Amino acid sequence: MSLPAIEISGRRIAADQPPYIIAELSANHNGKLQTAMRIIEEAARAGADAVKLQTYRPDTITLDCDSEDFKIKGGLWDGRTLYELYEEAHMPWEWHQPLFEHARKLGITIFSSPFDTTAVDLLEELGAPAYKIASFEAVDLPLIEHVARTGKPMIISTGMADAEEIQEAIDAARGAGCEQLAILQCVSGYPAPPEDYNLRTIPDMIKRFGLVTGLSDHTIDNTTAITSVALGASLIEKHVTLDRNGGGPDDSFSLEPSELTALCRDTKTAWQALGKVDYGRKSSEQGNAQFRRSLYFVKDLKAGDIITEDAVRSVRPGYGLSPKRLKELLGKKVVGDVCANTPAIEDIMK
Repeated sequence: MSLPAIEISGRRIAADQPPYIIAELSANHNGKLQTAMRIIEEAARAGADAVKLQTYRPDTITLDCDSEDFKIKGGLWDGRTLYELYEEAHMPWEWHQPLFEHARKLGITIFSSPFDTTAVDLLEELGAPAYKIASFEAVDLPLIEHVARTGKPMIISTGMADAEEIQEAIDAARGAGCEQLAILQCVSGYPAPPEDYNLRTIPDMIKRFGLVTGLSDHTIDNTTAITSVALGASLIEKHVTLDRNGGGPDDSFSLEPSELTALCRDTKTAWQALGKVDYGRKSSEQGNAQFRRSLYFVKDLKAGDIITEDAVRSVRPGYGLSPKRLKELLGKKVVGDVCANTPAIEDIMK
């Protein structure tokens, strides 16, 4: 059976490939185009495969209303209205083209999460190679269908979604023509505690849904992401900022550039370490085989002497017979004189 796979900008994403690392720019531009440019530069320098934007205006994602329904209670953004938050956090649409051009010049893939159909239309004009559906939009099946009709690869985050809702999102994407689809295990907490992630869900998702599966990680370090690779995650998405203390809406739970570099390096190392089922001697062990234990004579013997227990020992190095042959060796006669500290070999006994 072939592995599920998708391809974005010529990069194959599957369990038999190194993890695909997505640097989420989100609101970490903090209102400055130059900051967004620098984050893209740092993502490319760190070795990320892609940088991802979020494409919405406050009035395409919520309503300008200060009733209780629209106020945030608790967490990082306590007391603010949704409109106020998204007004601050959104990426101005006129920035998208220079950011796409900048990323392409640097050789890093760039795409986005659209939050309504007009965002999809803008991203299509810019030639976005893929789309990401955010967790909060995973229940917006008409949006998923609209994205699917572009024919581009789609990645769906599954924060807050139960198994039935995940299947509904998949069915909507497939039904509207999406052929390349991936899903991300996600916890929509900002930041999210590692114990909420239940990473053992990832192998079940792979088996249950049969799709390329990864992790959208909102914890504050890389441990959860690296661990997910050992459980089959093929994509890793992390928020990235220039300064975790920058004061922006998402800064406090985002990686700084050096941490993104470590994520790119360490997830690849974790993937390499998984390897395959292999009980054979490894290349790095070849020179050390001589230091395994083997049987050595520890006293001088004359030809015809019987090999007794006090005449031979299991020691390092490994030039003699295997220790498992000790019983076979005892009671045999040596065919010639034997010096102490020499290996017990096949030709010495009869």
